Amino acid sequence: MAVGARSGREEPEERPESGLADPSPAPVAAPASSPSDGTPPVVPTQDSGPGGGGSGGDTTGEGERRAPRAPRSFWKELPLLIGIALVLALLIKTFLVQAFSIPSDSMQDTLQRGDRVLVDKLTPWFGAEPQRGEVVVFHDPGGWLDGEPTPNPNAAQKFLSFIGLMPSAEEKDLIKRVIAVGGDTVECKKGGPVTVNGHALKEPYIFPGDSACDDMPFGPLKVPDGRIWVMGDHRQNSLDSRYHQELTGGGTVSTNEVVGRAFTIAWPLNRMDWLGVPDTFGQPGLSAMGTAAPAALGLVGAVPMVLWRRRKLLQAQVKAESPVAKG
Repeated sequence: MAVGARSGREEPEERPESGLADPSPAPVAAPASSPSDGTPPVVPTQDSGPGGGGSGGDTTGEGERRAPRAPRSFWKELPLLIGIALVLALLIKTFLVQAFSIPSDSMQDTLQRGDRVLVDKLTPWFGAEPQRGEVVVFHDPGGWLDGEPTPNPNAAQKFLSFIGLMPSAEEKDLIKRVIAVGGDTVECKKGGPVTVNGHALKEPYIFPGDSACDDMPFGPLKVPDGRIWVMGDHRQNSLDSRYHQELTGGGTVSTNEVVGRAFTIAWPLNRMDWLGVPDTFGQPGLSAMGTAAPAALGLVGAVPMVLWRRRKLLQAQVKAESPVAKG
């Protein structure tokens, strides 16, 4: 019998056959036992939990609660936070943005020696190609940096460059401006401007006092598909595409070697600035005619064919609906 379910006093039951009360005594609740050592008796409490009113339920009082778990100390959480931060930094450096240091004066005045630039590495993953006017970082195509000393960084510098918090000192990378892309014809005569597909470029970014190419005229030459022609803004102090025409690619750089586009100067703070595309590269007609010609010729050739087919269909329809054809 569940404790508390009934009062312990019961009315006598009548026997159907005799109408007399049942002589058997009603059960009596056992008194609380008192230990011999004088301690108070233990009285079972009613179970208010989901198990019902049985004495075998939870005997914990309502006032008691499970003690909340103490929060972990900051010093125990710190290694986890550092680990997450390093993983995120490595992912960002690998797939999104990487910092590079400018080691020379070849891009003055746009970039100064010691500037830190951030390079967008995400857009090439979506198939974006370098565009005219962009400042790009690219791996040495082969032979461009021969004879240049390679720094020997310490372990801390190697680790920081590995996770992207410092520019890599071991990789042989270069930074230049894209002047022409695959399919373009580029040329520069002594005393004249650089021309792309016959259009002269106004280059306000060239280092003050420099000419466009007087130290190394070139062209005309056509840039192969999948490659770019690059030049430094400090023309008289830049060993760019002009000086490597004897190498494979004729001085051009494969787009596969491009790490990404430098989009901002991040350090020092007093030189923070965006690296946009100069307006001269947005002038009408700058795109290579060879790129637009196939589409234009295809359209011109398609129009007569469409008109001829439409005429034949109309003739067939008229013939099918004429009385002679129906008869």
